[in-house]
Amino acid sequence: MTYSLLSNCPVPSDQQPMNEYQELKATWLFSDCTRDWSAYLQKMAWIGGFCWLIAAPVTAASFSPYKQLAHFILCSLAGASIGVILALLHLYLGWSYLRDRLFNSVILYEESGWYDGQAWNKPQELITRDRLIVSYEIKPIIQRLQITFVGLALLFLIGTVIWYSV
Repeated sequence: MTYSLLSNCPVPSDQQPMNEYQELKATWLFSDCTRDWSAYLQKMAWIGGFCWLIAAPVTAASFSPYKQLAHFILCSLAGASIGVILALLHLYLGWSYLRDRLFNSVILYEESGWYDGQAWNKPQELITRDRLIVSYEIKPIIQRLQITFVGLALLFLIGTVIWYSV
């Protein structure tokens, strides 16, 4: 579903921030950020689990699960978290880019290619609408991603303490 800004808007439809928002919100991974916490955490757990299937055999080469179980578990979970961190970084950068596009009062766009950048000043009603979307829909998503980053950092800290205590 596309939303037209105004009839005199020169910005191509696919470069209008509201349409970019609707498109991003409908994509696979980005849509999970808009759902409740349990669905969001479940998706992150699935990503972590898939990455663990790759990290565990690599970790087993260094830490035998039979002899050094705690180190094997901690190291394989740390390796799996790299995939989660990359997914979170992708989500954070995508939502931050969109937040900036919606919040700005000027839309930068390309008419036909990379060499002909243009700028269009939004009318006041669009500025107000876009900033409301940023405040009530995008900022909570970005805060959720930041909380997830902090949670992962705490898990790394706990893992480090366990690593040196074992």
